[in-house]
Amino acid sequence: MPSAVVLVSVANLREKDVAVMPQLKQMLAGGEIVELVPSFPALTCPVQANMTTGTLPRDHGVVANGFYWREQNQVEMWTSANDCILQPQIWDILREKTKVRSALWFPLHSKYAQAEYICTPSPIHHPDGSESLWCYTKPPELYGQLCEQFGHFPLQHFWGPLAGIQSTRWIVESAVWTARKFRPEFWYIYIPHLDYAAQRSGPDSAQAQQALQELDGQLGRLAQGFQEIYGKELFWIIAGEYAIVPVSHVVYPNRLLREAGLLRVQPTDDGELLDLSASQAWVLVDHQCGHVFVRDAKPERIRRVVELFQHQEGIAEVLTREHLPQYSLDHPRSGEVVLISRPDSWQAYYWWLDDRQAPRFARTVDIHRKPGYDPVELFFDPANRSIPLNANLVKGSHGAPATSAQQRTVLLVSQPGLLPDRMIRDVDVFNLVLRQFGVL
Repeated sequence: MPSAVVLVSVANLREKDVAVMPQLKQMLAGGEIVELVPSFPALTCPVQANMTTGTLPRDHGVVANGFYWREQNQVEMWTSANDCILQPQIWDILREKTKVRSALWFPLHSKYAQAEYICTPSPIHHPDGSESLWCYTKPPELYGQLCEQFGHFPLQHFWGPLAGIQSTRWIVESAVWTARKFRPEFWYIYIPHLDYAAQRSGPDSAQAQQALQELDGQLGRLAQGFQEIYGKELFWIIAGEYAIVPVSHVVYPNRLLREAGLLRVQPTDDGELLDLSASQAWVLVDHQCGHVFVRDAKPERIRRVVELFQHQEGIAEVLTREHLPQYSLDHPRSGEVVLISRPDSWQAYYWWLDDRQAPRFARTVDIHRKPGYDPVELFFDPANRSIPLNANLVKGSHGAPATSAQQRTVLLVSQPGLLPDRMIRDVDVFNLVLRQFGVL
C-alpha cells in the first residue's frame, strides 16, 4: 500500500498542456496518462461528486453548481454543505473500512464532511454586506494555525477580477504544512487556477499559457513538499475534471422567458429582482447547462418552454423529463426542462432588459445572490469601478456533453499498469483510489 494517495483536481488540464509543464511531468515520471471523459453536466460540483462517489447525478443529487430548493423556494449557489451529496464518498468508505485518515483541501461541498482534516473557504457575511476572510477547517482550530503561518486565505485571488496564482500558492503551502503536521494517508486537493485565464481570454490564449507555467511551479512545490514527508511510496492521481472550450456566442434564457411572459420580476430600489413565486418558469444557468424550473410542472407550460428554446440559436438540445435518463440527470433536483448549449455558446443568467434596471449585485462579485454562474465576475470595468454587464467578454466555457476530444481532459497517475488503454470516465476515479488502499 502506498504511504499516501493524493488526488488533485486540476480543472481544465488538457493533454497538450501536460507537454509544456515540466514539473508536472517529473511529478508523474514513470506513470501513465489517459483521456478523462467528464459526464454531463461537465461542471465543477457534479464532476467532483462523480469522482468521489463513483455515481452520477441521478444518484448523488448534485445536478449543477447550485440548487433550487423547491420547498423553500430558494436558490443556493456554492454554499451547500457535504450532506447535499446523497451517496458515500471516498473518505466515508475509508473511514468505515480502514484506519486511513483523509484530508479535503478546497473541494466543493466539503463543509461538515466526515474526513479527519478539512479546509474550505467560508467567509463570514455581515449584515451590511461586507465579509471577513475565514475558512471552515476540521479540526476547528486548524485555520487559526494556518493563519499564523500563511495569513488569511486570499479569497480575492480565488475568484473575481483579481483571481490568480496567489490562492493556489496558499492552498499548496497550507497543504504541505498540514501534511507535515498530521500525515493523513488520503488527500483530495482542488486547484482551479487554469479556469481563470481560459474563461477570460480563451483556453489557448497567451494568458492561458502563462497560467500553465504558474501552476506548474506550484505543482512542483506540492510534489517536493509531499515527497519529503511521505517518501517514494507516495501515489499521485491528477484529474483534469473538464476542459474549457472557446465560445463566441451567449444565450440569455431568462430574458427569453421574460419576453414570452413566463418570467416575472419585482422592481425594487436595488433594481429588478427575479420573482420566483410569480414566475411560471425561470432558469438556473450554469456555464453551458440550464435547469428550467416550471411552476407546478404543468404540461402546457413545459411545452411552451420547449417550443421557445427548441430552435434558439446557441442551444443544442432541449431535454424534458423523459430525456433526462440518457444523461443520468433524472433526479428530483433537476429542472423540468434542461437546456444544453452548443460547444461554442454559453448561458448568462441576466433577466433585465435594460442595464439601468439590473440589480445592484449584478455589478459586484456576489456568487451567492445570483441564481446562476456568472463568469463576467472575472472582469472589471475601471470606468464604473464595478463588474461589467457585458457577457460577450467571456471567451471560454464548459459543461456541455464531452462529445469531442476538445471537450475531454486527462487523468495522470504516478505508477504504470493501472489505467485502461484509451480513456477513463470521471466516475471511475472512485474505484481507482479505493483500490490503492485494498478496499476493492
